[in-house]
Amino acid sequence: MTQQEITDAVMAMSLEDKKAFIIQTLPGLAKDAMTDKSFLLQMLPVFLGIVKDSGLDLAQLLPLLNTMPVTEKA
Repeated sequence: MTQQEITDAVMAMSLEDKKAFIIQTLPGLAKDAMTDKSFLLQMLPVFLGIVKDSGLDLAQLLPLLNTMPVTEKA
């Protein structure tokens, strides 16, 4: 399958299927992609744009971020 075929298939999914797909695949995709340290700098503006478009104020995320456990790499 090409990237475009995958994109088209995902975009044709129902909203519920899209949400499930994102939740199920994003962690694995992110883990692989984060091996390229420059990718995070490319992804961060995309993520911040998604948050901004959602209407959620970034300041509302700070309390949530503070509750998340911080793990250190060995």
